Amino acid sequence: MVLLGRNFKLGLKMKIAKDCVVSINYTLTGDDGNVMDSSDGQDPLTFLQGHGNLIPGLEKALEGKTTGEELKVSINPEDGYGPYRDELVQDIPKSNFDPGQPLAVGDQFQVETEVGPLVVQVTKIEGENVSIDGNHPMAGKTLNFDVKIEEVRAATEEELSHGHAHGPGGHNH
Repeated sequence: MVLLGRNFKLGLKMKIAKDCVVSINYTLTGDDGNVMDSSDGQDPLTFLQGHGNLIPGLEKALEGKTTGEELKVSINPEDGYGPYRDELVQDIPKSNFDPGQPLAVGDQFQVETEVGPLVVQVTKIEGENVSIDGNHPMAGKTLNFDVKIEEVRAATEEELSHGHAHGPGGHNH
């Protein structure tokens, strides 16, 4: 059927599904109510749904939602950054570090492990001992999201081939 001289919108909204590009505004709080992260005052977070660009629990909670919807969702550690693992915390002699490089609590660096590279953070320096932690800072925590879906659209072929969303100006990689 052809309609001439009429512009109209059917009002159908795309639902979030694998291979959609989704933009959300969010606030993340811990169980204590303290804000851990937020997009407030920034551009919305834009990602390619179903490609591991978000923690699994949040991707699952967003599935089937549409532009304009708001939701509150609580993600357990297993569906977030995993449980806190004590075996990823180690004390290392300070002599293992380059003496020409300053070392401070909060420094992060990559180490090679039996199962591949791991990002660790310096958590304590006492005398000749340096404590490092390979857990994600949010591991073991329940994550409480307050989300507003700003946009849902189909991904471009380029986004699908790259495995992530591109911004309005394309990409720089």
